[in-house]
Amino acid sequence: MSKPTVAIIGASTDRQKYGNKAVRAYLKQGYDVYPVHPRETTIESLPVYPTLEEVPVEDLDRISVYVPPEIGMSLLESIREKGANEIWFNPGSESPELLARATELGVNVIQACSIMDIGESPSAMHE
Repeated sequence: MSKPTVAIIGASTDRQKYGNKAVRAYLKQGYDVYPVHPRETTIESLPVYPTLEEVPVEDLDRISVYVPPEIGMSLLESIREKGANEIWFNPGSESPELLARATELGVNVIQACSIMDIGESPSAMHE
């Protein structure tokens, strides 16, 4: 059986940021993790993809979003196009406008902390 897959939009090299904690949490839980960031090349020893379109997986299990709502809004079409079973808008990444637009586009919106959902605690993830 293949591992579950996740793309992390807003992945970070900064181990204090949730975009990095998510990468580590998903790795710990056995996911194939695809960090997405326009300027980074490696995060936690993983190759980074500059855009969601470049993630080499056709049907992701989930996409976890860690960018501000104004950036997320500009990525909604790409998120819809990429397709994933679940789209997680983590605290701080959502706004009423973004959630409304995502729903209009038919995106399966989940508004919650995806790290907690997989059984990890962000606050327990120290450097």
